[in-house]
Amino acid sequence: MIRTQVSLRDDDYAAAKSEAARLGISLAELVRRSLHRMLPPTHQAPWMRFSGSLQSGDARSSERIDEVVYGEKP
Repeated sequence: MIRTQVSLRDDDYAAAKSEAARLGISLAELVRRSLHRMLPPTHQAPWMRFSGSLQSGDARSSERIDEVVYGEKP
């Protein structure tokens, strides 16, 4: 990982910090996620740009993906 420095206006910094806190992530993670959404996909399938952008709150949701997406089984 490369460390870099970015200059922000005071109001942009405050808004970004607030959004990161709301999401429960660091400012650095907010910036990384924002970049991933804006940059064109590289060698990955186009749908992969959304990978990891949603949280279900269930640590085992990937094991139950059909239930998460389509609802509980009857």
